[in-house]
Amino acid sequence: TMADSMDIDDSLYSRQRYVLGDSAMQQMAQSAVFLSGTGALGVEIAKNIVLAGVKAVTLHDCKRCEVWDLGTNFFIREEDVHSQKKRVEAVHSRVAELNPYVQVSVASDVLDENTDLSFLKRYQCHEHFILFNFIPIGSLLFTLFLLTETKLSLQKRIDYFCHSQQPPIKFIGCDVFGICSRVFCDFGEVFEVSDPTGEEPKELFIQNISQGNPGVVTCMDSRTHGLQTGQSVCFKEINGMSELNGTTHQVTVLSPYSFAIGDTLSFQPYAHAGIFRLVKMPKIFSFETMEQQLSDPRLLTPDFSKPEAPLQLHTIMLALDAFLEQHARLPNIGCLQDAELLLKFTEEISRTLKNKVSFAQELVRSVSCCARGCLSPLAAAVGGIASQEVLKALTGKFSPLQQWVGCGAIGCEMLKNMALMGVGLSRCSGEICITDPDLIEKSNLNRQFLFRPQHIRKPKSTTAAAASLEINPELQIDAHLNKVCPATEDMYSDAFFSRLNLVVTALDNVEARRYVDSRSVSNQKALLDSGTMGTKGHTEITVPYLTESYNSHRDPPEEEIPFCTLKSFPAVIEHTIQWARDKVSFIILFYFIFLCTHYCCHYCHRMMAGETMEGSFQVIKLLSQRPTQWNHCLALARLKFDKYFKKKALQLLHSFPLDTRLKDGSLFWQSPKRPPSPIEFDLDDPLHFSFVVSTARLFAGIYNIPHSEEQLSYEAVSSVLAEVEVPEYKPAEKHIETDETVKKPDQLKMTVSSEEERQAISQLQEAINSKRLRMTSLFFEKDDDSNGHIDFIASASALRAHMYAIEAADRLQTKRIAGKIIPAIATSTAAVAGLVSLELIKVAGSYGFELFKNCFFNLAIPVMVLTETAPVKRTQIRDDISFSIWDRWTIFGHEDFTLSDFMNAVKEEYGIEPTMVVHGVKMLYVPVMPGHNKRLKLTMHRLIKPSAGRKYVDLTVSFAPEVDGDEDLPSPPVRYYFSRESESGETA
Repeated sequence: TMADSMDIDDSLYSRQRYVLGDSAMQQMAQSAVFLSGTGALGVEIAKNIVLAGVKAVTLHDCKRCEVWDLGTNFFIREEDVHSQKKRVEAVHSRVAELNPYVQVSVASDVLDENTDLSFLKRYQCHEHFILFNFIPIGSLLFTLFLLTETKLSLQKRIDYFCHSQQPPIKFIGCDVFGICSRVFCDFGEVFEVSDPTGEEPKELFIQNISQGNPGVVTCMDSRTHGLQTGQSVCFKEINGMSELNGTTHQVTVLSPYSFAIGDTLSFQPYAHAGIFRLVKMPKIFSFETMEQQLSDPRLLTPDFSKPEAPLQLHTIMLALDAFLEQHARLPNIGCLQDAELLLKFTEEISRTLKNKVSFAQELVRSVSCCARGCLSPLAAAVGGIASQEVLKALTGKFSPLQQWVGCGAIGCEMLKNMALMGVGLSRCSGEICITDPDLIEKSNLNRQFLFRPQHIRKPKSTTAAAASLEINPELQIDAHLNKVCPATEDMYSDAFFSRLNLVVTALDNVEARRYVDSRSVSNQKALLDSGTMGTKGHTEITVPYLTESYNSHRDPPEEEIPFCTLKSFPAVIEHTIQWARDKVSFIILFYFIFLCTHYCCHYCHRMMAGETMEGSFQVIKLLSQRPTQWNHCLALARLKFDKYFKKKALQLLHSFPLDTRLKDGSLFWQSPKRPPSPIEFDLDDPLHFSFVVSTARLFAGIYNIPHSEEQLSYEAVSSVLAEVEVPEYKPAEKHIETDETVKKPDQLKMTVSSEEERQAISQLQEAINSKRLRMTSLFFEKDDDSNGHIDFIASASALRAHMYAIEAADRLQTKRIAGKIIPAIATSTAAVAGLVSLELIKVAGSYGFELFKNCFFNLAIPVMVLTETAPVKRTQIRDDISFSIWDRWTIFGHEDFTLSDFMNAVKEEYGIEPTMVVHGVKMLYVPVMPGHNKRLKLTMHRLIKPSAGRKYVDLTVSFAPEVDGDEDLPSPPVRYYFSRESESGETA
């Protein structure tokens, strides 16, 4: 069966493979999980671990569907409630269809104090574990609190049984009581983790290694090494102190740029070059039983501004356990007597803890009031955290939670949470507007649980909307297929934004985030932003007049690889992969295709008329090399091989022989520069064969040249290449750029001779007349293995790496780097969406500033940090005049309203006279500019020239400084309405 297959389906799991790695994926594919409880929390965990790709999941629950499940369990429908179906039966098929590779079974026997736990031993033989959600949250509000199997004593009994087995059965317990939650892990006394962080070890170049005791290693170019004392590094490619090559040494950190490695006195003196790399070492973790941990818990602290909160929540939740055990129910909603009783339990339990903690009585009373409830976003966040611990237990990848985490009050996940919370209900005149221009790919199915295989190649937005309506039929969803960007401002105008209560984003790039943030701020709307990368996630909350916005801070720009490094002097594998990625773009010839398929005749006529055209030399090259049949494509690919991997190396060594020295006497070819070695073509080398075939396929795709599978065989390719004449290399006296600050030249603007232009005209005219110039526009696509794009990049990058003695990357790593793939996993997505949805409740409830929280987490370590949002800053103009990013001044004009009238209106309305007025990039009034004083008499309508239907514009004004010589004083945007009537029908 598919579930028994050990092959990893890359089309489904590609993004997750970059998070976990193949070894962990293989271990998961052989692991079974027993999950008890299919309420809000249980179904979240089931979703996440089935999407992740374990071998088998047994869902256990003996309760029936209740109407309250519809607000917390996204896999229970109204018909399930009406038919009184068992919850486990209702969710079984919907969980199972999430992943065809996972076997999902059900169990509905009672699990209580009298149950013989020996059946759990079958989860022991393959290092499996039990995940027990003791309070099925979906009906916590009503009936499940009556069940004895939900008592803490049962949790302790099962955990003790699991812990005492040899080898131990991994155990995780999860609970949600209203606004409080907890996760507990016990993986046995000895649990080995192969990779505690999951971070990719980076390689750094060495500047120097001293001879001494200890020897000191210094990083090149003042790069920070990021090491910690006690970690180990291995060395390679060192010249001089070669004894270190291939050895591993423990480090003592001396500074961010240097570290000591022990005695190097007996080694040869360091000459130059060398690379070091962090060596990942396994780590042993030890766990105690739940019984041992109750009185002296090891707790994760999410909010460092409230270090006492985790122990407070732990104590209160233990009090809820005691209340439940004694009264067979949780405290009644709003019952003051129950609240006082819970307070008494809390005080008693507090005295039994090793570390005493004080707690506010109001906090306990608040927990008592809502303990019967279930907050679906909290269940989503906790479910994401717990699911990641499941994967850690199965694979030994990443550091496990030790041993408790407690909490008190993206895309598909976000919609699911909104549907469960009742956001955008049609009967309340609410609406959710979603937009996404992308189509569903198979790789989306691994973490976007609203999608199924039959949805592939269908729009994400409309499909997600339809799936959300199944969760909550009362939703009102308007699904669009557009980007939100300057090009769609007619659709997503200020009038559109004015109808919104808040904006929620799940974007994958900084530029889009900045744009949506700017539109939200200008329209004074709250923005909930979030994102994930592998096991890391963040949320950022922007609230009008309370917080700063996303654009208030700027991330450092991504470091670009210098042009000369890419072209001639690669030093690391990322350089060769980027070079190969650029070659794909060049071979696909975006601008040539556009030029030749749409504007050939027009282009040719203009050249014949004597006009010098940019790009004419590129056209002649294109035409002279144009293949017309498959054999030509292979021949062209063979010539490319020699050009890229033989002649390039020979030319570099001709221009810079190995003994070349710089002006200061140092060798030219020293770290990080690597001298190339020419590669002789060998068809028997699989890498050479792959390059030729994948390159030929690219040309064939562009020029619409058909080929068969038989023509791709070794024999067929070999016979064609045997006839190809490869010109001998002839040294050229050409300039090779070595300056790292020089940018890549614009090839379209290369100057050419008039003779070359005449040849271009002649050949282009001939091709047009003969009807032989047929080309197809291709685009780089990383997820379609049939197009050969990744095959080309993988082979070309590996060959270039071999040419420069760089360790090559495997195909999976090459695909990630070339495609700029963001690693993703369902656990992080669920957690971040849950956290954002909790903040959505605060925004809707108009909570105060101190209650909003930004969050950063890394489930791999694990760490979660909650921080207060940055308070909005005010800019002082004068003593009595200030503004923030949220402020906007408004001026109403009319048809005859002049620039002078505008400036007087600003002074009269806001108490300060403008000295400069700017509209976008156009300066309307700058006193020192010639002729600008005459503009004061012109109407605003004439100066701005608004488009038809435009009701207003946003202007930038500034004011004279109080002290001469200081910079002009800024102001908030000034919105100028062309008439007072236009305010009611705003159109930006």
